[in-house]
Amino acid sequence: MIAAILVMALGAVILGAALGFAAVKFRVEGDPLVEKIDAILPQTQCGQCSYPGCKPYAQAIAKGEADINQCPPGGEEGIRKLADLLGREVKELSAEHGIEKPKSVAFIDEQVCIGCTLCIQACPVDAIVGAAKQMHTIVADQCTGCELCVPPCPVNCISMEPLAEDVESWKWKYPVFTLTPASKASA
Repeated sequence: MIAAILVMALGAVILGAALGFAAVKFRVEGDPLVEKIDAILPQTQCGQCSYPGCKPYAQAIAKGEADINQCPPGGEEGIRKLADLLGREVKELSAEHGIEKPKSVAFIDEQVCIGCTLCIQACPVDAIVGAAKQMHTIVADQCTGCELCVPPCPVNCISMEPLAEDVESWKWKYPVFTLTPASKASA
């Protein structure tokens, strides 16, 4: 019996050492540019950019397959940050991907909710709590405002409530300058 335990322990040590060596030897480094782009994106995972989440959109931007102006939740500020990072021109938000909206969170009218769980299945960040045939509620701190829970609701009990600006969420607005071409000087 002791021999069997020693053989198993020795096997575990050898396999552990082999896995540790393999993890160091065959490490795959991620693309640092993708990580920087992903850090700028709002992490709503809403799919409004035509990609299933922020990470795939960041990978597409890094490869040059997508433009920097496809993220409505990121808005003008996100486009400016991406343009600064990538050395590109700042563009308006793409009209085909929606319009910039104020930050908001979902709100469920609990008197109307029938407990169908369709909104729970649609939420990419698990911000909806509830069970089948029971009322549901939103965990506001986790809600990203992606609006993916609104269309599947069969009784229209979910609405998007804009967040009020306070000291912690207020941001400086970018100044707007009109550029006029310089007149050609006679030389």
